[in-house]
Amino acid sequence: MTDHQAFYERLSENRYAPTEHTRGPWDAASQHAGPPAALLGRAIEERPDARTDMRLARVTYEILRPVPIAPLEVSISVVRAGRSVEVVEATLTPEGSDRPAMLARALRVRTTHEPGPSVAQGPLLPSPEDTAPTPFFGVPWDIGYHTAVETRFAEGAWQEQGPGTCWMRMRMPLVAGDAPRPLDRVLVAADSGNGMSNVLDFSRHVFINPDLTVHLHRHPVGEWVCVEARTSVDEAGIGLADARLHDEKGPIGRSAQSLFIGPR
Repeated sequence: MTDHQAFYERLSENRYAPTEHTRGPWDAASQHAGPPAALLGRAIEERPDARTDMRLARVTYEILRPVPIAPLEVSISVVRAGRSVEVVEATLTPEGSDRPAMLARALRVRTTHEPGPSVAQGPLLPSPEDTAPTPFFGVPWDIGYHTAVETRFAEGAWQEQGPGTCWMRMRMPLVAGDAPRPLDRVLVAADSGNGMSNVLDFSRHVFINPDLTVHLHRHPVGEWVCVEARTSVDEAGIGLADARLHDEKGPIGRSAQSLFIGPR
């Protein structure tokens, strides 16, 4: 892995340059929402004053406008600092603009020092090693998110309508020179739920998710994240992509995306 094979290069403490690996499948000038979501998640978890006895339990993103492939600045503020929970807000703003492109609000919860009872399901899906690689749908450029992430469908496929269950693995670090963190892997993948479980014809409809919420009841482990997604659509053009998230040990949480659906 060379340094330029990453989603972002660090320019300074809170400034990042996205690489072409962040490019989404719909607009050559805009990023897929997964990498910037992961960038904000990492900034929240690794800010200098972050408590080490707390862990991210929920993060909600407002995708205010397309995130450009241009230098970005991250800013962070603590909304609430409590004994057992804290709320942290982070924004991602294109350099030279006063309008954020993405906003994240995270809930971090204090962990206990004494081991407690674990009530969780084990593996519910075929492992990624038992699942064949699945090609991405046709994208009109050679390099982007579609080549930076490996995908293996246990159910469905990118070009099939209906529910989808897909193992995903980052092919490169989030930030050049830094090893991928478990949370990076989850957040890079979670925004793909609506794409892998579409229920209408992509060529005739647009599916825009202006938000993403991720809940994690267990800290993820390993390189692979699975998104087990289902999409529901109302005749008024409002939808929901709801997904269960897994690692190879079993379920780790859920993600949800509100959808605007209209004619292409």
